[in-house]
Amino acid sequence: MNRTINIKYLIKAVLTFFICFTFGLVKAERGYDLWLRYQPVNDPVLLKQIRLQVENYAVLSNSATGLVIREELGRGLSGLLSKEIESISSENSSLLVATPAQYSGIKKYFDDRELSALGSEGFAIKSVSSKTPRTIITANSDIGLLYGAFHLLKLIQTNQSLEKLNITSVPKIDLRVLNHWDNLDRTSERGYAGFSIWDWHKLPDYLNPRYTDYARANASIGINGTVLTNVNANALVLTPHYLEKVKALADLFRPYGIKVYLTARFSAPIEIGGLKTADPLDAEVLKWWMEKVTEIYEYVPDFGGFLVKANSEGQPGPQDYGRTHADGANMMAEALAPFDGVVMWRAFVYSDEEPDDRAKQAYNEFKPLDGTFRENVLIQVKNGPIDFQPREPFHPLFGAMPETPLMMEFQITQEYLGQATQLVYLAPMWKECLDSDTYAKGNGSEVSKVINGALHGNSKTGIAGVANIGTDINWTGHPMAQSNWYAYGRLAWDTSLSSESIAKDWVRMTYGSNSEVVKTITSILMKSWEASVSYMTPLGLHHLMATGHHYGPGPWVSNLSRADWNPVYYHRADSVGIGFDRTTSGANAVGQYFPEVAEEFGSLGKCPDKFLLWFHHVPWSYQMRSGKSLWNELASKYQEGIDEVRTMQHDWKSLSGKIDEQRFEQVDMLLTIQEKEAVWWKDASMLYFQTFSNRPFPDFMEKPRFSLDYYQSQSFPFAPGIRPRW
Repeated sequence: MNRTINIKYLIKAVLTFFICFTFGLVKAERGYDLWLRYQPVNDPVLLKQIRLQVENYAVLSNSATGLVIREELGRGLSGLLSKEIESISSENSSLLVATPAQYSGIKKYFDDRELSALGSEGFAIKSVSSKTPRTIITANSDIGLLYGAFHLLKLIQTNQSLEKLNITSVPKIDLRVLNHWDNLDRTSERGYAGFSIWDWHKLPDYLNPRYTDYARANASIGINGTVLTNVNANALVLTPHYLEKVKALADLFRPYGIKVYLTARFSAPIEIGGLKTADPLDAEVLKWWMEKVTEIYEYVPDFGGFLVKANSEGQPGPQDYGRTHADGANMMAEALAPFDGVVMWRAFVYSDEEPDDRAKQAYNEFKPLDGTFRENVLIQVKNGPIDFQPREPFHPLFGAMPETPLMMEFQITQEYLGQATQLVYLAPMWKECLDSDTYAKGNGSEVSKVINGALHGNSKTGIAGVANIGTDINWTGHPMAQSNWYAYGRLAWDTSLSSESIAKDWVRMTYGSNSEVVKTITSILMKSWEASVSYMTPLGLHHLMATGHHYGPGPWVSNLSRADWNPVYYHRADSVGIGFDRTTSGANAVGQYFPEVAEEFGSLGKCPDKFLLWFHHVPWSYQMRSGKSLWNELASKYQEGIDEVRTMQHDWKSLSGKIDEQRFEQVDMLLTIQEKEAVWWKDASMLYFQTFSNRPFPDFMEKPRFSLDYYQSQSFPFAPGIRPRW
């Protein structure tokens, strides 16, 4: 009987699929196209505007980038108009894409001042009228034209009016790069979307079409650099065998305005150069790096430079020879300077000796070196002083090194934020950091002004995002994690954008412009980060994740060889209370901030609740602003996080039938996992902290489903993203 029913269902399913496929009613959505889907426009008003102003287009550049622009506009307009659109060569086209050098008539519509303000990457889009309406995209370079073309396509994808356009857009930050933590064996450290997309074994002769789509996606959001290899570097990438492969990628990326960078292992002169030392003040070491850099530029004439992790987590560095970070960075910078290359030197450091407070270490090591770095060195600083936690106060180095360019390092891949099983939109977290006031020059000295050079007048500026890209068909594992790649690029271009406006654009481009879909998904995105903080690390708690893989809760971990590798080091729960005392009576990490910030963070009464346990050891009975005791407030936050995820689940289910079934089901299943993991975090954490507070759980908090012993016994030896041990 069951077998008969199953056969009937199978026949019905096959016939249904065949009929739908035959008549074009099924369109599988795998997420591969990201936000560049170019689905047909349904708005009749916008369709009329497109046909009047941009349907007939001409790209006057004949460069490789010009070809890319021509192809992208053809692809985009053809999809949006549901018919094949080809370019023409006439300067009288309804959409004209050209620099002033390519068409002198541009200056009829743009004066020299306007054009000069665009710089080398900015663009302008203007609606003009002659006999018929026209749209002109101009820039001072072909790369600027490419950015302008993508912007125009975005306007159409997001159902924006094309009438009376007068848009000028210039990036606020020069170097806008992705950091791939990818290894030469194709594993990806802290990667949750499959293997590395770089197939080193097949390069340079086989160029996967995915590389081109990667370049298109990055160019569409203004990313202009990619660091191909892991910060835990392998010196072999600097050998001719691999440089030939790097060249192939660089050649492919160049028309899209993307430079390649490599991570440089500080001990490379020993490992692949045959030297006995890597001392940065040794003349033979400098000579070796100068020859190596010259060799690299022979392969890649526009090579961007090096990203360096040194004297951190066991990586070699200048301190191995009694030298400073400045000594090491300046030696490499000297080798790169003749080619206009840069050194991006990471400030994420561990000293050999345990510090009194891990949060203070980078400041203590780099602040005294301010003004000693060469002009082509940028210090790459994580957004917070620990390590990409769900929420951190801004890093005290921002504003503290006025003579040194500091570039931001955000983590796009969700190492500590649920990895690829949880929906967490990160733009609000990044905006919280960017909008934080350092008070370096009084009120109005935001972090964003430090990294874009406005505060201290730095000539070189940069921002880096640790990529969440892998070989999964949808690139990022979780379909909604694409929003973080997109948001990073948009904020790297313009830090003043709101996280909500970015989210709305992404939703429209990725899931369509149905008003209910846009409203619902945007709402889910905007509440997701605060929810994750609540059910993982509320009230300023941090680094509570399990050992190694950082998947799931492990606040009880205390057996690692260094104190500052253990979660117990950070929460310091005892019978009195919980939290790390970083006030003047404790580790005095507040002393690394400017006085106005230090006063706020250092005062128990003034410190925002979101950073309370980051800076203070607070009694369990302490009355919070809500009127609850700290213990009950902690329980409340954990429960709120779970409840918010359940609301996200409910809201997502309301979209059934309004978006494609495949991506709907993917996200629906992942939200089921997220709800279970949120409950797991609350149960495990509150049971453990109860052993110190000795207080009952409040009635509003759901009681734990299992015992503390059960949660402590959980083991995940093959959790994704585990750092390889060579």
